Amino acid sequence: MTTPTASGSLHGVRVLDLSRVLAGPLCTQMLADHGAEVIKVEPPAGDETRTWGPPFVTETMSAYHAGLNRNKANLCLDLSEPEGRRVLEELLEDSDVLVENFKAGTLEKWGFPDAELAGRFPRLIHCRITGFGTDGPMGAMPGYDAVLQAYGGLMSINGEPSGPPLRVGVPIVDMVTGIHAFSGILLALHERHTSGRGQLVDCALLDTAISLLHPHSPAYLASGEPPRRTGSAHPSIAPYDTFDTRDGPIFIGAGNDRQFHRLSGIIGLPELTGDPRFATNAERVRNVAALRALLAPAIGCWARQELGRALLAGGVPATPVHDVGEALDDPQTRHREMLVELDGYRGTGIPVKLGRSAGSVRTKPPERGADTIGVLGSLLGYSRARIEELVDAGIVHTAGVADPTGR
Repeated sequence: MTTPTASGSLHGVRVLDLSRVLAGPLCTQMLADHGAEVIKVEPPAGDETRTWGPPFVTETMSAYHAGLNRNKANLCLDLSEPEGRRVLEELLEDSDVLVENFKAGTLEKWGFPDAELAGRFPRLIHCRITGFGTDGPMGAMPGYDAVLQAYGGLMSINGEPSGPPLRVGVPIVDMVTGIHAFSGILLALHERHTSGRGQLVDCALLDTAISLLHPHSPAYLASGEPPRRTGSAHPSIAPYDTFDTRDGPIFIGAGNDRQFHRLSGIIGLPELTGDPRFATNAERVRNVAALRALLAPAIGCWARQELGRALLAGGVPATPVHDVGEALDDPQTRHREMLVELDGYRGTGIPVKLGRSAGSVRTKPPERGADTIGVLGSLLGYSRARIEELVDAGIVHTAGVADPTGR
């Protein structure tokens, strides 16, 4: 295998990644970043995200795919064939974690039902990611991120008050599901120290979407009134919104009375602090339209960077609205090591930072089948002749790399 020996808090944990698209690959990349040995098993047709472009980072890999698959070894294996499933079974014998997002019933059809997995591999942690779960009225129905944003209510609260419901601009349901899966696997690994047994980690995009509805869900449960779209504004805090300056937008969030008083003074409207309509946050929320009408002209006289610095110096949370390039190039982003570069690979950094066992970026995303020979030879002990038989039969595929095992 070509993946360097990892350090990190998950060193010694082996993960078999049968997932594709986003939630599963993000979860396994996070595990790999923190030292787990991750083997991505990719079908002969490849993970479809390889084609989700432009832009592309190689002739056969989109930027989308590259953002989710670093620090992994890649085995290209045809699981639709019995011989391919025998290889999978051998890999499962020494794996700690299995991550998959197949359509419900696929693993059972291939001879790996949940109960049998638990019986044959009692220490295996099986992380299953689905759209709606596997049972219930919507059980086993397919679902992409935007479908669950719509179904789970997120789109209904995103957008301008006078406009249509909008998809959140990042695949937030998929991404948070990947983070939930990561967390669930860590919980199961910890519990296994006591019980000695693995268990199912069941993650559904629907569950994630519902969990993300705060503060709208508790407000609805308390009032019975469906929330309205408020654009960039907050339904329970004011002022907490985007305003136009003379050279671009700025976001200002005054979450308490002290911050509101400082904001009013900095922009030259100290009289607002004595206005009973704005005396408390609750009053400011009730009179938010009148408040915005007074704030907007004063804020519009400033340059966004100048006002942002002045407000932050005064203890008022605020920032110019950055585009993605500005955010990635920002000195604080760089200081926090949230932009990494390695052998031509450029990606976002590791957000969970540990003091003694930090994660690391060790290898760039591999081509499909780049580690097929290494996985079969080094991990499973297959001879060169046996590997060649599997290649000739179309059970495994390689990326044309030399055999790193010397077989």
